[in-house]
Amino acid sequence: MDHSEKKVAVDLGSTVEMTQLLAYRLHKVANQISRSAAMRYRREFDLSLWEWRTIALLGGRGAMSLNELAKIAGLDKGQVSRVASGLTSRGMVLREVNEIDTRKISLSLTPTGQKIYKRLNRVSNQRNTEFTECLSLSERNSLNGLLEKLERKARELIAKEREAGN
Repeated sequence: MDHSEKKVAVDLGSTVEMTQLLAYRLHKVANQISRSAAMRYRREFDLSLWEWRTIALLGGRGAMSLNELAKIAGLDKGQVSRVASGLTSRGMVLREVNEIDTRKISLSLTPTGQKIYKRLNRVSNQRNTEFTECLSLSERNSLNGLLEKLERKARELIAKEREAGN
């Protein structure tokens, strides 16, 4: 049996090798999905993965501040600023400085950015279908429920660590 095909039943509290840890396995799958996405978006749209995510977030949620975008994207403000600057120079993102507080920057899609967003959204949904079609409806529903449960637990653990750090 190939090592990657090894099925491991993990009892709570048992010790397993790193490659069988939940966080490692989720990270590995997420990286593989992201890598294939990055390759496709680069080939079809000449966009990096972070550029695509920025366009997708602005297109799906509308105008937002640089800070909001950084928080939602899970990146630091400097990274988001560099991505937004590149998209601004390519005519896809409009960057507006708040007249009252010049430290605040609002980002939104230009008409060109909106057209690209619509095309990207179609491709993203096609990719999502490609990934999920190997699962039955019951498996997709279970996966969604399990991911929601894991996200809640992750938020709990983050809050617990923050409290412990103070």
